[in-house]
Amino acid sequence: MRKIGWLVGGAAITVLASAVIGGPARADALFTDDFDDGNADGWSRNGGAWSIVTDGTPAYQQTSTGTNARALAGTTTWTDYSVRARVKQIGAGTSAGVAARAQSTSQYYTLVIAGGAAQLQRVSGGTATTLATAVVGGSAGTWRTLALDVRGSALTGYVDGAAVVRAADTTFARGRIGLVTSYAAAVFDDVAVDTAAPGPGPSPTSPSPTTPPPPGGCAVTGAATGFAAGTTGGAGGPTVQVDTAAELLSSIATPGPLTICVAGTITLPAGMYDVTSDKSIVGIGATAGITGGGFNIGLPVSDVTSPPADAVHNVIVQNLTFRNASDDSINVQMYSHHVWIDHNDLAQGYDGLIDIKRGSSLVTVSWNHTHHHTKNMLLGHDDANGAQDTGRLKVTYHHNWFDATPQRNPRVRFGEPVHVYNNYYFYNTDTGVACQNTAGCLVEGNYFEDVEEPVTNTYAGPSGRCVARNNVFVGESGAPECSGTVQEPATYYSYTLDDPNQVKAIVTAGSGVGRL
Repeated sequence: MRKIGWLVGGAAITVLASAVIGGPARADALFTDDFDDGNADGWSRNGGAWSIVTDGTPAYQQTSTGTNARALAGTTTWTDYSVRARVKQIGAGTSAGVAARAQSTSQYYTLVIAGGAAQLQRVSGGTATTLATAVVGGSAGTWRTLALDVRGSALTGYVDGAAVVRAADTTFARGRIGLVTSYAAAVFDDVAVDTAAPGPGPSPTSPSPTTPPPPGGCAVTGAATGFAAGTTGGAGGPTVQVDTAAELLSSIATPGPLTICVAGTITLPAGMYDVTSDKSIVGIGATAGITGGGFNIGLPVSDVTSPPADAVHNVIVQNLTFRNASDDSINVQMYSHHVWIDHNDLAQGYDGLIDIKRGSSLVTVSWNHTHHHTKNMLLGHDDANGAQDTGRLKVTYHHNWFDATPQRNPRVRFGEPVHVYNNYYFYNTDTGVACQNTAGCLVEGNYFEDVEEPVTNTYAGPSGRCVARNNVFVGESGAPECSGTVQEPATYYSYTLDDPNQVKAIVTAGSGVGRL
């Protein structure tokens, strides 16, 4: 049973589809569908397998767990409204929920339940960025009532009548409503869209991470060299210790300088979580880490071709283990600068372990151990993104252990100079450094062991330029395939090379967590 209404001159004009709705029509109702008429007319679907089923009463079910799936309804002119539905996830899966202001099947806001947490997300170009999250408990197989209220830039998510997440965002001003799943099966019922808000409800809260670090605990060790030299992170601000997802997410979103000490392994709900400027995120000891989600160091994706004044900057991520990220483990984007990623252990993610893109620059990636993963590190995400990337993507990679990571060690587009020195490459079965699409890479003083194609500027797509010098190739390693000239990093900063014959021993002894 579906009802769509439009407000004209302050009066509600209601069109009934398939059946008459019992009771008087609410003046603030734009749309309802309880699927009692046995069909889903008016819904457009993308992905998944949708059908009407009986789950107590007729409901709308999506059963595919192998993709993202969306069903949209309503009109693209709707602006300020609340969309509400009952949602029940079936079995294991990533997430399910409702969407608002959908401009297409890849552009919308969404409120989903993922692993016992409510996540308010912006999906742009198919990429989800988590704007706010809150632990709400529960499990698959339980009906939850989700409501997403969008008014101007204010976004509020409700679970079972309580406001649990809030954010401000101006990316989407109008659009349709939707039901969404991400690699999960779910049942939906009692969809309603109103111009009135669900009600104020209790304010969303996050625990304030005010516990001081233990004596001798967390502090940034050393200083960045290479392009990120001068990065200070949270220096000059307070220090907090976190050991829960709520505390961590609250801390990385806090404005101003802050050193965040991570104690133990923190499980994040699936998604990418924004890190604000002037942050040091440092693991305590050798057992601190992040699993489930990843860090997004950067503003929302847009097509601007000059750095915005509020670009994220001055961020340090040090001494953390990253596992099982639902997307990237660490993503740096949208002109972010002065970022230092140091002494981390990263493996078993979904997409990239450390990706740097969309005009970001002045980044150093040092002393990390990456392993058990295919798509290791991307620098420049697309051959067509030269307007943002040309003249930027200046990154230093040094003393990293690329341990049986088949490709993207890194894969480079546009950046120059990209300085890759004193790294240990072991059994990278596809490529070591791939320098493409006008990029300029200096690859020096590295130790390549059993790497079939250690350095190339003709890997795929348009070619780049690379200079390979003073490297060691052992075992079944091939020869570098380089041509062209590259800007010298020494014109930007000073550095000292370790003897490449000693790099394997130096890097395996010093890279990763607990080795500061």
